Amino acid sequence: MTNKFHYPRSRYVAFTAFFAAISTVLMFLDFGVPFMPSFLKLDFSEVPALIAAFSLGPVSGVLVCLIKNLINMASSSTGCVGELSNFLLGCMFVVPAGIIYKYKRNRVGALLGALAGAVIMGLGSVLTNKFIVYPVYYNFMPENVILGMYRELYPKVEDIWDCLLIFNMPFTIMKGLCCALITFAIYKPISIAMKTIEGKFTIANRRKEIELNKRRVAAVIIPSENETEAQNVETQTAFAVQSTDSAATSDETPSPEAQSSSKELSHAEATK
Repeated sequence: MTNKFHYPRSRYVAFTAFFAAISTVLMFLDFGVPFMPSFLKLDFSEVPALIAAFSLGPVSGVLVCLIKNLINMASSSTGCVGELSNFLLGCMFVVPAGIIYKYKRNRVGALLGALAGAVIMGLGSVLTNKFIVYPVYYNFMPENVILGMYRELYPKVEDIWDCLLIFNMPFTIMKGLCCALITFAIYKPISIAMKTIEGKFTIANRRKEIELNKRRVAAVIIPSENETEAQNVETQTAFAVQSTDSAATSDETPSPEAQSSSKELSHAEATK
């Protein structure tokens, strides 16, 4: 069975797992960005997810986002709400990109999909941070402290909404655009490598099918030949037995001359 992007299920799962592993490693390699609060970290873990969405479909991209966040939950410092937010934002990024590219499979489609995903992810970051992440942060860090960290960078912010719109949304859009640029730079060789691997597996599978078909044909033909030979042997044996019986019967039956001589001899004895 193949998915809509023409990869058999086994290769689809293998490629998705590969991209998820790379994405998990990249998520650990986060770093701070100048002119942003220290708790805002940048990583490029969405790059493998975006490549998976382009090459395997949106579902594969979502699975990559899910797997990397499930693994990172083991070392979460945010009560897992950071990973939940990251998963939601990752889906907002890769799903639109994958869907647009699915119906417009060229550079323009990939560019439009990546741009749409970056903008949607940026807008979604305002909502996820406001209603998911920051309410949990407030249990460890009061709202005024968080506002103070933003005000050190831009004193005119008045509330969390301002912080999210001025800092978090542009930061998230920038992250999406950076991931899109990296994807554009490395997607072609990765796509060629994936097709090469798939081609080798396809050739190997076809060879196995041909060999299996040869064995099946041989298994059908050879018994048929053996049965034919056995029937010929039986026929020859039966003919030989029949010939032998006929010869024996002819040997036991007296000839007409012998029968006549026997009658004459019997008549002479009777006359005496």
